[in-house]
Amino acid sequence: MVETKQFEQPCTPTMAEAIQHLILETLDKHNVIKDTRELVLPGESKPAATQEAQLAIIAALNSLQSRNMVVYQAHEVLSYSLTPEGEQIATQGSHEARVWAALSEKGGEPVSIKDLKSKVGDESAKVGQGRAFKSGWIVKDGENLFKAVSSIVDTTQEEMVEIATTGTLAAGERAINELKKRKLVVQKKGQWYDVAKGPEFSTSTAKPETDLTAEMIANGSWKTSTYKKYNFDAEGIPPTGGALHPLLKVREEFRNIFLEMGFAEMPTSQFVESGFWNFDTLFVPQQHPARDLQDTFYISDPISSKPPPKDYYDKVSTVHTVGGFGSVGYRAPWSDEDSQKLLLRTHTTARSAYMLYKLATRPKGPDGQEGGFKPVKMFSIDRVFRNEATDATHLAEFHQVEGVVADRGITLGDLIGFMETFFSKMGITNLRFKPAYNPYTEPSLEIFAFHPALKKWVEIGNSGMFRPEMLEPMGLPRDVHALGWGLSLERPTMIRYGINNIRTLVGHKVSIEGVEKSAAVRF
Repeated sequence: MVETKQFEQPCTPTMAEAIQHLILETLDKHNVIKDTRELVLPGESKPAATQEAQLAIIAALNSLQSRNMVVYQAHEVLSYSLTPEGEQIATQGSHEARVWAALSEKGGEPVSIKDLKSKVGDESAKVGQGRAFKSGWIVKDGENLFKAVSSIVDTTQEEMVEIATTGTLAAGERAINELKKRKLVVQKKGQWYDVAKGPEFSTSTAKPETDLTAEMIANGSWKTSTYKKYNFDAEGIPPTGGALHPLLKVREEFRNIFLEMGFAEMPTSQFVESGFWNFDTLFVPQQHPARDLQDTFYISDPISSKPPPKDYYDKVSTVHTVGGFGSVGYRAPWSDEDSQKLLLRTHTTARSAYMLYKLATRPKGPDGQEGGFKPVKMFSIDRVFRNEATDATHLAEFHQVEGVVADRGITLGDLIGFMETFFSKMGITNLRFKPAYNPYTEPSLEIFAFHPALKKWVEIGNSGMFRPEMLEPMGLPRDVHALGWGLSLERPTMIRYGINNIRTLVGHKVSIEGVEKSAAVRF
């Protein structure tokens, strides 16, 4: 079993303060920290090389920098992690090695192709047979297969173990690219930091006071307290008027477009979801990389949610594990614990799934009127959270714009028509659609628009038809189809106002006057 050590301690207030003390004491002793990956965090025995540890460190650095106690610079680092198939190869061997191990040498027991499938499974038989032939490990004699060599070196398994352990491959980029083509590894982007003392450096983490209170005057503590400086240079306009933030302006524009098209707004104020509603109901496998710590913020207190409706929960878990409703499922182990974990939602589609479930289980009204399905058009624009390394185009918190339509007999053509109408109301008329993959939609389409200023096609959204495996367990009739599309709010806002760094858009230095002047930059 290949295990990788991760930073598992939750970053509690006490833990955050301990990391701040570690940073300040290290700076006091050495003046600079050249690489935060060399720090050994409290409670750990090894240097903080994982991205989870660096996320805890950047939280402490941001707190210290806000008080001018430190200054730091971020450095990007690329690494690789295994896909579920890659993890399986790391522990059980490659497909071709499993095929070779299932055979006998000539003169021994013959194994037919049909028998091979029963020994190693359809996937390993299909993938491994060709690669084993190519490597010269096996031979065919009539309808039977035999070993061609008495021993092999499973290079693929060795590479999987090396990547799981180190995050990279000594064989170089060419070998990694080959593994990426085989979908055995995925690239991860992380950051580390160098740190220096700030103008207000101190080894004490006592926070400065922000207000002078009556209690401080009465007990005399105001005389020895330190105070946070007022920022008189903050950009803005005179207090005789106000202005909406650029993000809110574009949000309101999107909202008006949806309302004009007859959509109803979904309630999306619930930022914390369970793994069941955020992933399981959307047919996202429990082994999907998006559910890992490096991609999702999990809640430490409380850890678990209340159980969802049992009947629906059982149907969803059955579809995942053994299939149903026309699907063979993922044929993978199911974890009740993973399903009940609480997390900051990674998309508003979690609420869309809940609203579709409520629609499917709509009870009879007080007058005895029949409940059940009725066509709907819904939208939401709200915040979502992902464990991203921050840079010029990524933040850990951003807004998702989402539209969902459910009706009987609607098709992919309706989806394309809705998107063309929606984006034309934004002034975007030159669209292209590219087939894509999403766990909960099939078919799926990425949406591209031609940007006249950049003179190239820019991806602006994603879309698709919700899978029957997702809709039918809810209780929706088989002829009811649901389509959806989504995009971020920040990217079109940045394009609209000519902003090239997302931290400028949502930071405290955003210039209202500057974005007003550049508002003419459009598609």
